[in-house]
Amino acid sequence: MSSRSRLCRFAVIAVGVFACAGILSAHHSFAMFDTGKTVTISGTVTSFEWTNPHAYIEIDVPDTRGGAAKHWSVEMGSPSILQQSGWKFKDLKFGDKVTVSLSPLRNGDPGGLLVQATLDRKSTRLNSSHVSESRMPSSA
Repeated sequence: MSSRSRLCRFAVIAVGVFACAGILSAHHSFAMFDTGKTVTISGTVTSFEWTNPHAYIEIDVPDTRGGAAKHWSVEMGSPSILQQSGWKFKDLKFGDKVTVSLSPLRNGDPGGLLVQATLDRKSTRLNSSHVSESRMPSSA
């Protein structure tokens, strides 16, 4: 094989590797989220989507001025990563009351990347990296 053929083969492989690297890094980018900010919302779970490549919590958040509820979509990691962190597909269900801290979307749409979720029914705090039981203050 001539050196010109090797060089041509190397160039084709290099272009292929760089093209794939761009696609893969774009998929795993968190650039759409403002990780320097945290927003906390409270509302009702409308669905918990335990799907690959990312799980989602869909939440209706009531308007504080009495208007229509705003729908938020909260992105999480993959189910396999969530399971390793202690999450279960049955942790959230339709109608659950939840308080969520998230890194908001940069474009201002109602959504973001989960930081922590607190379930009102179990007083359980579900973090993006682990699950912990917590005592909620009594309302005595």
